[in-house]
Amino acid sequence: MPESLNEMQSRRSDAIRVARVLCIAGIVYVHAWTGLAGHDLELARGTPQETFRWILMEGFGRSAVPLLGLISGWLVAGSSRTREFGPHVARKARTILLPMVLWNALAILLVSGAAWLFGLAAPLPQSVRWVMEELFIVTHPPDINVQMPFLRDLFLCMVLAPLLVRLPSSVLAAIALTAGACHVLGLGPPVILRASILMFFTIGIVARRGHWAERTAQWPAVAALLPFAVMMPLHLYVSLGDARPFDDASTAAVDLVARVAASLAVWWLAWRLVKTRAMPLLRRIEPYMFFYFCAHLILIWLFGPMLGKLSGKLGSPLYPIYLVVQPFLILGAVVVLAQALLKVAPGLAVVLSGGRLTSARKGATAQRSARRSPTG
Repeated sequence: MPESLNEMQSRRSDAIRVARVLCIAGIVYVHAWTGLAGHDLELARGTPQETFRWILMEGFGRSAVPLLGLISGWLVAGSSRTREFGPHVARKARTILLPMVLWNALAILLVSGAAWLFGLAAPLPQSVRWVMEELFIVTHPPDINVQMPFLRDLFLCMVLAPLLVRLPSSVLAAIALTAGACHVLGLGPPVILRASILMFFTIGIVARRGHWAERTAQWPAVAALLPFAVMMPLHLYVSLGDARPFDDASTAAVDLVARVAASLAVWWLAWRLVKTRAMPLLRRIEPYMFFYFCAHLILIWLFGPMLGKLSGKLGSPLYPIYLVVQPFLILGAVVVLAQALLKVAPGLAVVLSGGRLTSARKGATAQRSARRSPTG
């Protein structure tokens, strides 16, 4: 029986929630603790465990930036508040830029503090300029919270959003193609560090106008999954192969196509997970995912080496188990931390979650009120 309009809208909203969970959890595999420094990790390239790590990165992390960017563009295209420049930018500064700076400050305090006090192998403040770059990501990615350029560039896209949503789709398509070309050619920094984010954000606006979310979700499995099934091994070969058959621009082009294919596959999967028994759990997890995104590298820096003593570094027999469970360990830690912060400093918890934990805060307040009520 065909779904009604309300059912379709509800399913689409739930699919967005599922996609956020899958994408952000998958990012952990990109940043997972290996115990190896850059040179040693390069020497491990091509080994079975390093190849397995890349497969997890490709399978679960490759879709994160494009699909999250697409979702962001899709959402602003449907909001009437986007057209009011001042309130819109102020709101996004509060929910994207401010949490980014606060989490970067926490990264310096906790990670660099642990390096100074306990000898943790982590970056230490080198100058005032280094601190400013870590906090505000002015011209290049930070050394600690390497995931945060996404928020930095997403905020810039949000600043442009009141203009972008007014442009015709043909102009938006030209902007997306230009941004994609800049990604391939390595152009954009220091203005925008990842031009592909602007590309996907703009495509998200066009996708809203063309109802692509529903259309692509209805594609047969072959059409939705085959592109990624083809691009994943190709990108692995380009990334891990000793011959390195492509130049930098061609490699970047393969990377971009692989990201598009991965985002399509994850969206198709998310749409179907809505109708499974996993959906109630995923719906409860989703409000924590912004907190998860911002906190996960701090947790990896601080606790990755400690837990890694049990499994050993990449190349050790037990390391693959540790690699696989890292997103789940971080999720458990994030939920505990967020819940504790909601109790002792609920306002700060809401700010650090970009406002996403507002509903959890209200729920906790309601529960406390019910316990205090004589009729509760």
